[in-house]
Amino acid sequence: MRKRLQNITSAINTLAALAALLILWQIVCVMGIVPGFMLPSPVQVARAFAGDFPLLMSHLRVTLTEAFAGLFCGVAFGFVMAVLMDRFDRLYKAFYPLVVLTQTVPAVAVAPLLVLWFGYEMMPKIILIVITTFFPVTVGVLTGLRSADRDTMNLLRSMGAGSFQIFRYVKLPGAMGQFFSSLRISAAYSVVGAVISEWLGGFNGLGVYMTRVKQAFAFDKMFAVIFLISVISLLLMKLVDFIQKKCMPWEDAHES
Repeated sequence: MRKRLQNITSAINTLAALAALLILWQIVCVMGIVPGFMLPSPVQVARAFAGDFPLLMSHLRVTLTEAFAGLFCGVAFGFVMAVLMDRFDRLYKAFYPLVVLTQTVPAVAVAPLLVLWFGYEMMPKIILIVITTFFPVTVGVLTGLRSADRDTMNLLRSMGAGSFQIFRYVKLPGAMGQFFSSLRISAAYSVVGAVISEWLGGFNGLGVYMTRVKQAFAFDKMFAVIFLISVISLLLMKLVDFIQKKCMPWEDAHES
C-alpha cells in the first residue's frame, strides 16, 4: 500500500513538472523570445500532431514492426551470447572484447553500409537494431550470471547438482533483475535505432517522415514526431516493468 502511494505521488510530481515545462515553453513562444520558425509552441505541435495523425500512425506501424523484430532478435542473441560466455571461459575471453568493440562504431556510420549491402527494405534496419540492442542484454545478463552466490553453487554441487541445475536454480533467477534492467535500455534503443536507420534510407517509417518534414522546414511536425518517439519509448519501458512484475513476483513481495 505504501509503495502504491509512493508511485502515485511520484507520477503526480512528474506530471506537474511536465505541465510547468509546457506552460513555460508556451509563454516563451507567445512572448516571441524565440522566433516561431525556430521553436514552435506546444499548441502548434499539438495541432501538427492532430493534423497528421493518420499519416503518423501509418509510419509508426512500420517503425514499430522494425523495432520489435530487431529487439526480439537482439535480446535473444544477447541472452544466448551471455549464457555461452558464462559457460565457456575461453569463449568469454575471445568474444567479449569483440562485443565491446561493436559499440565503438557509431550507428550512423554502420547504417549506410547496411543499406548498401541489403537495400532499402526492413532487413538493414533490423540488423542495425540488433547491433544496438544486443549489447546491453549481453553485458547485463553476463554480469548477473557471473555474480551468482558461490556458496549456494558449492552447496548444490555437494548435493550432486549438475551445471544445468545450478544454472536453472541459482544463476538464472539471480540474473533476472539485471536482464530486465538491460531490457529497458534495449527497448528504448530499439525505437531510436529504427528511426536512425530510416533517416539514411527507406520508404516508410517515422525516420522517413522526419526527413521529409525537415526538408520542408515544418518544425512543428518535427517536434510532434520527437514527442511521439519519446512516448513510445516510455510505453515500451513500462511494458518491460509489467513483464518483470509477472516474471518476478517475489520482488514485489519483498518490497512490500
